[in-house]
Amino acid sequence: MGAAGPIVDDLVAESAELDALVAGLTEAQWRTPTPAPGWSIAHQIGHLLWTDRVALISVTDEAGFADVLGTAAADPTGFVDAAAAELAAAPPERLLADWRTTRTRLHEALRTVADGRKLVWFGPPMSAASMATARLMETWAHGLDVADALGVRRAPTARLRSIAHIGVRTRDFAYTVHGQTPPEAPFHVELRAPDGDVWTWGPPDAAQRITGSAADFCALVTQRRPLRELDVVARGADAEHWLTIAQAFAGPPGKGRAAEK
Repeated sequence: MGAAGPIVDDLVAESAELDALVAGLTEAQWRTPTPAPGWSIAHQIGHLLWTDRVALISVTDEAGFADVLGTAAADPTGFVDAAAAELAAAPPERLLADWRTTRTRLHEALRTVADGRKLVWFGPPMSAASMATARLMETWAHGLDVADALGVRRAPTARLRSIAHIGVRTRDFAYTVHGQTPPEAPFHVELRAPDGDVWTWGPPDAAQRITGSAADFCALVTQRRPLRELDVVARGADAEHWLTIAQAFAGPPGKGRAAEK
């Protein structure tokens, strides 16, 4: 097993948890709107299926990934929504079966990637472990949308640590994608894990600090909840500003989510 193995294990578990949420839904329930504007539960699973497909292409057919990049370049602001809409139109049983088959192939392929190999992607190339972590982050975030649509509250798990790690590591990316210059000084991030443990990043004596719930921090950096609804606190002007633009996912600046009324 390569370095990605433990993260792939978490990805398998996260995918299975979401699968269990949707497996028993009626066709009408698959059309339930989610907090993502214009996206039903079927769109959410369709998006995960599409992204798992292109991730699999990255692992198994690097040359063929150029075609994926060409499609994205032709419609950079709409290709994600278009792909989700196309797949969401399939009968739910076929959509779910395709996602199960594709994600299983991806998980198996990620385990075989040699340490040191970089996988092509829409941004900089990444390791298999980073790819698996990105898929974990997306699966959790879109799963949260599905859970919200169904009125289900999912128990947080230790898998959040990897998602929080992406949130911390993408600090400078969030500034850059907004056309801003990242601060030179490091931040200290201290999060309360689901089991009561404490996860930390950055120097303990940093002047700019973030503290709070790990689950809420993950909801913030995936832009699934507005800051004012979350147990996440910043100390320092730079840290406060970062929380208003934090974005763990690739692409242009996200629009975030409105507060509940």
